[in-house]
Amino acid sequence: MATRVIPPRILRNLRYNTASKPLNSVHPSSLSPTLSPPIFLDQKPPSSTVLLRPSSDPSALNFHDVEKLFSHVPTSTLLRSTAMLHATGIEPMVDLGMWVMRSKLMEMEGIRDVILAAVRGTFYNHFCAGQDAVTAGQSIGSLKDAGLRGMLVYGVEDAHDNNGCDKNLKGFLHTVDVSKSLPPSSVSFVIVKITAICPMRLLERMSDLLRWQQKDPSFILPWKQDSFPIFSESSPLYHTRKRPEPLTMEEESDLQLANQRLFELCQKCVQANIPLLVDAEHTEVQPAIDYFTYSSAIMHNKGENPTVFGTMQTYLKDAMERLKLATKAADEMNIPMGFKLVRGAYMSMERRGVNKSKENKIYHRFLLIFLS
Repeated sequence: MATRVIPPRILRNLRYNTASKPLNSVHPSSLSPTLSPPIFLDQKPPSSTVLLRPSSDPSALNFHDVEKLFSHVPTSTLLRSTAMLHATGIEPMVDLGMWVMRSKLMEMEGIRDVILAAVRGTFYNHFCAGQDAVTAGQSIGSLKDAGLRGMLVYGVEDAHDNNGCDKNLKGFLHTVDVSKSLPPSSVSFVIVKITAICPMRLLERMSDLLRWQQKDPSFILPWKQDSFPIFSESSPLYHTRKRPEPLTMEEESDLQLANQRLFELCQKCVQANIPLLVDAEHTEVQPAIDYFTYSSAIMHNKGENPTVFGTMQTYLKDAMERLKLATKAADEMNIPMGFKLVRGAYMSMERRGVNKSKENKIYHRFLLIFLS
């Protein structure tokens, strides 16, 4: 579950998808958008930062009335969802599932079919909207009937070459088209994974260079565009232990291609009137992801209508400071900027700089700060 943090001055004129084109039933089967329902509040808190709720009916969602809130959901679905959430919270079970999916069992036809059927009927159905535009549209419709809106993402990440990035870009662009074809205001965001449209190795190199510049401000990065602060004074820099070499000509060319892909996707979202949410990923490449997010926000977020939103992983120790620095810089530059708050989905990949034992408390502290 994620929470979008949006300054109140943005709320007055925030764009929503008003497209009314009917859903096209013919879409590539390779498109697998997933959605995550955002959190909404019943009342706008009197603070400088608030949470957006799309419904025009102030009583549409009352989290104190649990019976009404889940009245449209069958008991069997609630029980299954509870079981899935508890199961994904058990690390050994997740590790076992990953082992099975990567094992030679998946090469045995009969066993493979049984495993996939079990996954599809449990975890896939819980976390994914569908395999194509039609099934994703049905999931979005169910959320809309419940007074919620969905976030669509083309479910790929970790590309390793430009051909893969170009292919993934087509999937993200098509996801925008799918969002346009759905009922008005049923999709709140299209989500992009930067690791899907920029080669992983380049993101690692950029992150190393950005960390070293944080250590040594005299370290010049000629390719760097305007950005909000990426680090705070408490940000861990242990991933980069020695001075990295500058980007090569080939790497700078790859960076230009990555910038062009993200620009094309941002322009597509502007034309479709749908905000773009840049998802957070693991800390080794997060500095480069934040750089892409902030530089794109400066370029595309104009007036009171933001297009590019970022994501903040609240389980990271420096997350609060970085969020405050970024929002302060955005205010000073008069750039509307919003964030999705998440507890953090990469706990198993992080060893340092995280609050593993206080994950929920830290997340709740973020919410309290922005709601007080």
